[in-house]
Amino acid sequence: MIRAVALYTVVSLLLVGAAGWVLSLVFPGPAGQQAVLTSAAVALVVQLVAFILLRLSVGKNVFAGWGVGALLRFVALGAMALVIAGALGLDKNAALVSLAAFLFLSMLVEPLLVNI
Repeated sequence: MIRAVALYTVVSLLLVGAAGWVLSLVFPGPAGQQAVLTSAAVALVVQLVAFILLRLSVGKNVFAGWGVGALLRFVALGAMALVIAGALGLDKNAALVSLAAFLFLSMLVEPLLVNI
């Protein structure tokens, strides 16, 4: 399990880093870049927790693990929209678009690494 989580973390960091660079071009300026960086940090934490929960569910009920991960992502996106972006004074458009992109991209590699 540790190998899979470590590999997932590295791959997610690379994906989020590359997507963050692109999104920093889409949302230029200090406000947009701060929102992208904050979303990247939130996405990495959420994705790591979701992946660990998924790995723990392998052999028991993997679909429940994926469902809990999807719910966790949905809650994170809602929290960013309703609380986090406003509390931190972030550009909401940049924060939500980048968070959704980061969550989606790192979620795509889950099926490839879940059984390692």
